[in-house]
Amino acid sequence: MFLAVREFRHARLRYILIGAIIALIAWLVFLLSGLATGLATDNGASLMNMEADHLVFQADVRFFLHRSILPEEAVEAVRAVPGVTAAAPLGHLTVTVTRGEEDEKIDATILAIDPNSFLAPRIVEGQTFAGQPAASVVVNDSFKRHGVRLGDRLMVSPSGTVLTVVGFTTGQTYNHLPVIFMDIPTWRELKFAAPGSAGSVVDPISAVAVQMDESAAARVEQDVPGVEVATRQVALENLPGYREEMGTITLMLAFLFVIAAFVLAVFFYILTLQKTNQFGVLKALGATTSFLARDLIAQVILLTLLGVAAAAGLTYIVAAMIPPEIPFSLDSRLILTYAVVLVGVGLLGTLLSLRRIAKIDPLIAIGRVD
Repeated sequence: MFLAVREFRHARLRYILIGAIIALIAWLVFLLSGLATGLATDNGASLMNMEADHLVFQADVRFFLHRSILPEEAVEAVRAVPGVTAAAPLGHLTVTVTRGEEDEKIDATILAIDPNSFLAPRIVEGQTFAGQPAASVVVNDSFKRHGVRLGDRLMVSPSGTVLTVVGFTTGQTYNHLPVIFMDIPTWRELKFAAPGSAGSVVDPISAVAVQMDESAAARVEQDVPGVEVATRQVALENLPGYREEMGTITLMLAFLFVIAAFVLAVFFYILTLQKTNQFGVLKALGATTSFLARDLIAQVILLTLLGVAAAAGLTYIVAAMIPPEIPFSLDSRLILTYAVVLVGVGLLGTLLSLRRIAKIDPLIAIGRVD
């Protein structure tokens, strides 16, 4: 550690440049992690925040909520299965709405629920639609960016159905769209307006949200015909585009970690070559290979920690400046995890240099000095 600090002071500019490159790589990693978290949240926040352990879908629809149609009697059938604590109906529909007589169109996802069930969203302004007139809705607070206020009317295109906003919730998005919560009957009028669109299903719903233990999931599939059960995480991963988005960003992060390892390996290997004579002299004076190795490791840890800390600070500054409509969310635990990985990658990149230090012959090194 003593030699590492003295080298930092002696070759300040060199190590500042190396630290800056480490900081830029770490900064990009943190920004991508924030984008990945933001996209995942924007795609399935309603599922993430849902007070349900599992979702029951129609069989053979690949856990796609927009394809699933079940009879409402399935709710009672699921509720009767041993191990099921609670079950509630859930409806899904993607719509376009306009506010009052405004021309601005807002794409949204409708989630139809029983307002007295565990699926009821947390109200941050206004009130729930329970006990309110038909077509009363609770919307995500991102609607406020479009000028929507309590009491406003939203017209659904092309049906012309008018919805009245009675409350706002927060953190409710589905498939990158803000969510509108409404009652099941109004949702049915919208989704199944065309005669025969529900087929032979009586009182259709999209799925059943369930609170139950893991062992009950298999019993539900056995006791209730024509259904498949998915955990909330599986349902989230089967959202359209979710795996592709996460896979792309994960691959980019993996490449960044590999690049960081190569960059650090090259930098410190070159520095080791430049200091071969110095290491040889130190070995001739009695310094052991382990002592020199610890010195190099201390350099890498200090430099990487400083670079990662600077990158984390820059990331939080940028996060505060990003507009709310951009899906970006920082998870401090994930940032800490990636910081530790980057330090580990830095240490991994020094293996080549450590091997070089171990092979230095002090007599040859001193001969070079002469």
